[in-house]
Amino acid sequence: MGIEDILMYDESLFQNINAFDPDYVPPNYNFRDTQMEAMAMAIRPAMRGGQPSNAIILGSPATGKTTAIKKVFELVEKNTEKVVCVYVNCQIHTTRFGIFSQIHKKVFGYMPPETGVPFSRIYSQIMQKLQKDNKSLVIAFDDINYLFQTKHADKVVYDILRAYEEYPGVRTSIFAILSDLEFKYAFDKNVNTVFIPQEIMFPLYTYSEIENILKDRVNAGFFPGVLSDDILEQISMYTLENGDLRVGINLLKSCGNIAEASASREITQEHFDKAIESLVSVNVSETLKSLNDSEKEVLKMIVEYEGVYTAKKLGDEYKKQTGSSYASFNRILDKLEFVRLIDTKFTGKGSRGNSRQVILRFNPDDYTF
Repeated sequence: MGIEDILMYDESLFQNINAFDPDYVPPNYNFRDTQMEAMAMAIRPAMRGGQPSNAIILGSPATGKTTAIKKVFELVEKNTEKVVCVYVNCQIHTTRFGIFSQIHKKVFGYMPPETGVPFSRIYSQIMQKLQKDNKSLVIAFDDINYLFQTKHADKVVYDILRAYEEYPGVRTSIFAILSDLEFKYAFDKNVNTVFIPQEIMFPLYTYSEIENILKDRVNAGFFPGVLSDDILEQISMYTLENGDLRVGINLLKSCGNIAEASASREITQEHFDKAIESLVSVNVSETLKSLNDSEKEVLKMIVEYEGVYTAKKLGDEYKKQTGSSYASFNRILDKLEFVRLIDTKFTGKGSRGNSRQVILRFNPDDYTF
């Protein structure tokens, strides 16, 4: 059946639109063997009745951390019944009760009652079950920095890693998944005595790796002939420039939707250009909403003084207005550059070394912040 016949039948370019979803786990997962082997080595002792190791999984957003841990957990549970693996998305589950409810569901197969049962009873039931069945517990906290924002991180981690004191024989470990490296050593000293992790780094994907990953998504998501190699190369390059694989995956889906809306049988350059325009607008809006008050204040100063003030002059003004330190200002400036709202470039020798010009990457008249 050709692409024209397919379109006449169901009017879709997608053979599996779910292949472009954020939670899609591809059957072929490439370029992260080293990291997955390190995770497996940390869990391996538990498969033999020993103590699993803790780990911090570090890397920028969309470098494969979540998919890798899910793949490893899947393989562990396929090969042994001695280890209970629990994945917790900390953007969704931010309270002690919410997190331990997820653990309870994995251990017992159902959620605990939302009311009428104290937390201590749920905690005891989990640990007693692990103790009785002689099973280890390995928990992955994805985006654990969200727990720090709600002040629950220390208590949750302490509850898990110190369980052996009250329940002898219980073996637990934590994989803390982080994109924001400033939370790397944010635990208090009581937790740091028990949370001694190995570090597993996820570097940014190269262009070749990005192109291969996106090509796999194209093959899984679109019918043959929908996307040309030329458009795929443009999407891959745009993804590399943005440093976020999710941008490329979203772009593929947007291109497909725009092409379908145009009743086209393939994705053209025009569809790609429209998708880029739409994606840039959405990304800037979402990024602006995610900034805290201090970051917004610095961004407003950049809008006001762009092309007039260097980074040093902006720092002087920020310190004058807020009383904050230059170190705080520089951290904010680095953050704004990291999320691609601004660029900075050296313009020559200043009184204290190289001066940096700060350049906006978006039109502030088009957005509210």
